[in-house]
Amino acid sequence: MTTTASPTATPTPFVDPARWPDVARVPDVPLRAAAAARLLRRAASQRGLRVELPGGRLLRPAPPGAPVLRLNHPRDFLHRVGASGLIGFGESYQAGDWDSPDLVALLTALATAPETLVPAGARWLRRFYVQRPPEEELSTAANARRNVRRHYDLSNDLFALFLDPTMSYSSALFPTGSADAPLPGHAPHLAHAPHPAHAPLGGRTLLATHDGLPAAQHRKIDRLLDLARVGPGIRLLEIGTGWGELALRAAARGAHVVSLTLSEQQLALARQRIAAAGQADRAEVRLCDYRAAEGQYDAVVSVEMIEAVGRPFWPDYFATLDRVLAPGGRVALQAITMPHERMLASSRTYTWILKYIFPGGLVPSVRAIEETAARHTRLRLTRADAYGPHYAETLRLWRERFTERSPQVAALGFDEVFRRMWELYLAHSEAGFRTGYLDLHQLLLTRDEDRS
Repeated sequence: MTTTASPTATPTPFVDPARWPDVARVPDVPLRAAAAARLLRRAASQRGLRVELPGGRLLRPAPPGAPVLRLNHPRDFLHRVGASGLIGFGESYQAGDWDSPDLVALLTALATAPETLVPAGARWLRRFYVQRPPEEELSTAANARRNVRRHYDLSNDLFALFLDPTMSYSSALFPTGSADAPLPGHAPHLAHAPHPAHAPLGGRTLLATHDGLPAAQHRKIDRLLDLARVGPGIRLLEIGTGWGELALRAAARGAHVVSLTLSEQQLALARQRIAAAGQADRAEVRLCDYRAAEGQYDAVVSVEMIEAVGRPFWPDYFATLDRVLAPGGRVALQAITMPHERMLASSRTYTWILKYIFPGGLVPSVRAIEETAARHTRLRLTRADAYGPHYAETLRLWRERFTERSPQVAALGFDEVFRRMWELYLAHSEAGFRTGYLDLHQLLLTRDEDRS
C-alpha cells in the first residue's frame, strides 16, 4: 500500500431502517467479500482508479488525475458488493460507505465496457448473486400505477427544484450545427443502419446551459411534433403526460390533444398548467393506462415512456399504438435505448435502478422496438435519429441543480439517504450516455400502406 494524504471522509448519513431496510442492513458474507476485494483490485488496475482507504492509504498506486473511489467503510462496502453486486454497490453509496469528488468521472470509468470488469472465467458465478425482478413490480395493468407512484408522485415540488420551468423530465436537444438541421422530408434512417454511440458533432460542443434548457426542451418537443406532423386540427394522443409541456405545445399548434398519465400529481399540475394557458378546450389529460386508450388519432407521441412498459408488455404497447392510429397516421417516440446484446443480457436482471428508481421497466434497443412493432402490428420503423450526447448534458444540468439545492430537498422532507440515492441515479445515468452504454433516439413509425 502507498500512503498519501486523504481528504476527510464524508459524514455517514443516518439510515432509517424502517424506510431503508436493505441500506441499514450490512450482510455478513466473508467469502463473497473476499471475491469483491479481488474484483475491486482488478477494476482499480484495469480502469486506472484511485481507491482511497481510511487513514490516507491507497489500494494501489494510481496515475495523476485518476477517477477517485473513496472508501469510508471498506468492510461494509465489500460485504454489500459481495452479497448483491451492483445493487450492493448502490446501497453502499446510499449508506455513505464510499464517495467520490467526481462521481460522474468514476462511474464513466466503470461503465466503459462493463462486461470486462469480471474475468471471463468467473462470469458463471453471476447467477449466484444476480436477482430476478420481483413479480410484484412487473408493469401489469394492476401494478403499473403503483410503479409510477413510487417515482413520479414523490413530489411536484421536488422535481421543480431541478427541472427547468417547462417541467420537462426527458432529454432536451441542445443547439449544434447537426442538431439544428431541418428534418429531411421523407428520407428513412432505418434501425438496422449503423448508429454511432455518440453522433459526430463536427468538432463542436453542445451549447448546454441552465438558461438555455427551456429552449432546448422546446426544440425536442417541436422535433417530435414535426415528425408526427402535428398541426391545426390534428387529433393527437400523448402517452405519458409528464407535467403537460408537450400537450401545451401541441395545443398551441391547433391540435386537439388527449394525454394519458398514471401519475396523480402530474395529472393535477398538468391540468392546472393547461387551464392557466387557456388551452383547456384543446388539451385534455386523463388518468388512464395506455392499454385502456380509446378513440382514433391522426398522431401518437410518447416521450420516454416505453422504458417503463417492461419487455413482456411491449407487444401490448405497440398493439395499442396500432389500434388507436387512424389511417395515414404517424407515431413519434422518444426513447432511451441500449445496444441490443446488452439489452438481452440485462433483460431479466434486477438492478439498483429498478429496485430504487424505476420499478418494472427495461430500456429497449432500437432493434427490439423495430422487431416488436413488425411482429405484432402493422407499424414499421421508418426513421431513427440518435441524440445520446444531448441526454448526457441534460442530466449534467439536472444533477448540478439537484446537488446545489440539497437543503431545499431536505426541507421537503427527503432524508440524506434519498438525496444520495438521487445523486447516484443522475450521475449513473449521465455516465451511461457519456460511454454509449445508453443512447437516445427519436423514432418514427408508420404503416406500410400509409407511407407517402
